Amino acid sequence: MALNLVKLCVGADSVEDLENWIEFRRDEMRRAGETPEHRHTTRMIPRRRDELLGGGSLYWVIKGNVQCRQRLLDIRPFTDADGIERCHLIFDPKVIATEWQPRRAFQGWRYLTGADAPPDVGQGRAGLTALPSELRRELADLGLL
Repeated sequence: MALNLVKLCVGADSVEDLENWIEFRRDEMRRAGETPEHRHTTRMIPRRRDELLGGGSLYWVIKGNVQCRQRLLDIRPFTDADGIERCHLIFDPKVIATEWQPRRAFQGWRYLTGADAPPDVGQGRAGLTALPSELRRELADLGLL
């Protein structure tokens, strides 16, 4: 079973916000002549790199619930201009909806085992992603999702 990461998605109110932000950033990279990849910069470098890159994903917590994930493609440590070690987490730009899983706020990222990760939205529940995010949030708050 693959090892994953879980992280708060700061600034996004919905999965759609995250998807729009990813496409915006990729468009900016294209205009700048860079390879259009989706990356996230973090200060801490995951030590369990091989386990994460063996099929792991980053699960995004949006508004108190894990709502989606992106497959991890690479982990690139680097030193910034101030001499601080940092890391680029490189993702597949495709966002995959998951069943919602409540999460309390935390800083940074955490490891998440495959057994503890929420499943992807399956065929029988695929219609949930068609619901507006506010309605999904309200249903989750009521314990109906």
